[in-house]
Amino acid sequence: MSKQNNNKKNNKTLKIITIFLCIVICIVLLVLAGIKIYKDTKPIEIKEEQINENEIGISETAEEQLEEYRNIAILGIDSRADDYGLGNRSDCMIIANINRKNNEIKLISVYRDTYMQVVENGTTKLDKVTHAYSFGGAQNALLALNTNLDLNIREYITVNFDAVIDIVDAVGGVSIEVDNDELKYINSYIDALIQTSGIQSSNITTTGVQNLDGVQAVAYSRIRYTEGGDYKRTERMREVIQAIGQKVKTLNILKINNLIDILLPKVSTNIPQKEIITLVPILLKTDFTESIGWPYTVRGITLDRWYGVPTTLESNVIRLHKEIFGDEDYILPENIKAISDSIVAKTGYREE
Repeated sequence: MSKQNNNKKNNKTLKIITIFLCIVICIVLLVLAGIKIYKDTKPIEIKEEQINENEIGISETAEEQLEEYRNIAILGIDSRADDYGLGNRSDCMIIANINRKNNEIKLISVYRDTYMQVVENGTTKLDKVTHAYSFGGAQNALLALNTNLDLNIREYITVNFDAVIDIVDAVGGVSIEVDNDELKYINSYIDALIQTSGIQSSNITTTGVQNLDGVQAVAYSRIRYTEGGDYKRTERMREVIQAIGQKVKTLNILKINNLIDILLPKVSTNIPQKEIITLVPILLKTDFTESIGWPYTVRGITLDRWYGVPTTLESNVIRLHKEIFGDEDYILPENIKAISDSIVAKTGYREE
């Protein structure tokens, strides 16, 4: 089968729309920036899923060691309808890491195919982290992230497929540089999105920096066949986040209110409105300049399907806490060491 045919097949079956979550950061930014003006004139409707904090895998040690950090999970699901429930995979998972002391934000993209411990139908097993949401919604996704990465995530924001194109179009498009390799694939994604969304757009015919509309930006974020594969795609996702963040800062009040009308019905979160407001000054000041893909080192394996295996989970978690949280004396919890050992036993993949 040719690469072109593979491309078309994956357009229909993979539904990997990683940009959506990223855009959620932008959504939050919009809500914060305009909410004080907006709240007295219109009701604010935000879908909420309450989280049981006793069942999201936060250890007492993580609670204490990460006290200076507020970590928020941004989840982009593969739903094309107004549906945030079970059965939807979180094809994009980003951790917005906020340093409470200096309000710096770092974005951590967790690769959807990462092989780790996940709870499915009450059973603990090794599987792709993207499946956690499918079997238990946002709460189960937080459980997987906290358990495997030793984090303290209590808050989430979820956005679905329908939101993405609207968001980018509402901000007037995003400035993105398209190179020769990307130009080879982007138009097939554009054509597929026009068919599924019913929203008109156009093909891209030249390389270089250009203003992409919603369909084009989503297509750009889905490219996965250039050098770097899925990992390069997460870089494109983070690039779009930064572009949206910069664009939002230039919007006037009328445009912000318009964005709120469009976005709020498409967002699910457990962050109270009063807490959302507190994020305004933080998000308005940040440039989202630092972002990483996690795991740092990964190796593919095909078992019943393809997985991205951290090599190893142990070393990747230790590096995360040293580099992102500045904990040079970080000690890996025994439960994560056990998960890491079980992954090695299952795959045979050790630290390279």
